[in-house]
Amino acid sequence: MARIVMKFGGTSVADLDRIHNVARHVKREVDAGHEVAVVVSAMSGKTNELVGWVHGMPKATGANSPFYDAREYDAIVASGEQVTSGLLAIALQSMGINARSWQGWQIPIKTDNAHGAARIMDINGEEIIRRMGEGQVAVVAGFQGLGPDNRIATLGRGGSDTSAVAIAAGVKADRCDIYTDVDGVYTTDPRIEPKARRLKKIAFEEMLEMASLGAKVLQVRSVELAMVHKVRTFVRSSFEDPDAPGMGDLLNPPGTLICDEEEIVEQEVVTGIAYAKDEAQISLRRVADRPGVSAAIFGPLAEAHINVDMIVQNISEDGSKTDMTFTVPSGDVEKALKVLEAAKAQVGFDVIQHETGLVKVSVIGIGMRSHAGVAASAFRALAEKGINIKAITTSEIKISILIDGPYAELAVRTLHSVYGLDKK
Repeated sequence: MARIVMKFGGTSVADLDRIHNVARHVKREVDAGHEVAVVVSAMSGKTNELVGWVHGMPKATGANSPFYDAREYDAIVASGEQVTSGLLAIALQSMGINARSWQGWQIPIKTDNAHGAARIMDINGEEIIRRMGEGQVAVVAGFQGLGPDNRIATLGRGGSDTSAVAIAAGVKADRCDIYTDVDGVYTTDPRIEPKARRLKKIAFEEMLEMASLGAKVLQVRSVELAMVHKVRTFVRSSFEDPDAPGMGDLLNPPGTLICDEEEIVEQEVVTGIAYAKDEAQISLRRVADRPGVSAAIFGPLAEAHINVDMIVQNISEDGSKTDMTFTVPSGDVEKALKVLEAAKAQVGFDVIQHETGLVKVSVIGIGMRSHAGVAASAFRALAEKGINIKAITTSEIKISILIDGPYAELAVRTLHSVYGLDKK
């Protein structure tokens, strides 16, 4: 017998038939004698609809400002998961399974006060553990918790993944199964490279890099939590037959296991290729090179909640001036330019230049720590395809390359092939 947390995303619970299919997956684990908790997202499209209502209300009332109370935003958008949890509990009860729905505040899942993008601070899993010991399935509304102001706080888009991993840590689960519309983590996006392979295992660090660099399988924060708390996490498909052979395998279910590096016996040099579209590059030319200038640039951007990446600094020959180049999401360019113009007197740059429509392609693998020449192989392969590199950043287990958007698919396929990821 094991203790399992199962999470189902929006496409997995998109309608009543799919919720019934989810219930079959849950029943399989219950019938096997496991203690089970389930975390659910809102039905597909429901959160977008709720967010649209929030944004539309100020306009409907003729308000001069488009802004709204973030606490009320959370109260509204959290309702999608509450509906799903209740429907799944009813489906399970109709199958003869003892189940009840839980909202985040009932557990409680305690968060900070950043409404709309809250972070989980603590979970008391004692009551759920007690109920599971009595044979009851807990069906938990994901994406939400209880803020210090005693109000519902949501965790940001994709937050149900984080809820599931946090609950798995809180109840000391043997594993956390993330059911989605794909059957695991692939070496790259199969829509771009048909030869992409499903990975049997991937290390926490590698998955964290892939999630943060463009892979959409899991929310970044959920991988961080899994790594910190050593929660063995499986990415699985909810659309496979719940009763198919092997689906109930406790130790080796179908899908991709995200685990500690020590569990991976044969480590590949490169595990996967990730990409992020809609990147933009901003350059500050002839910045005075003095202590504190970097803080003057990136401090205001951080306060404006603009995510900065791929920072490159080029110092002039006499050391008096520097060019500072970095990337931001394309959607944040206008906001970033306004923030930097406001800080011009303090920073002391001559001119701002920016370019949109770029793509960041990243090569990821824990095996890169002990192998030389990985970067050189990438640069050589891209050069042979006529792809110009605009910026490069590296770490122990990744190389990120900024290129023009139209070359994205060619670059992904080229790098996927050069490292042998298309070979079985």
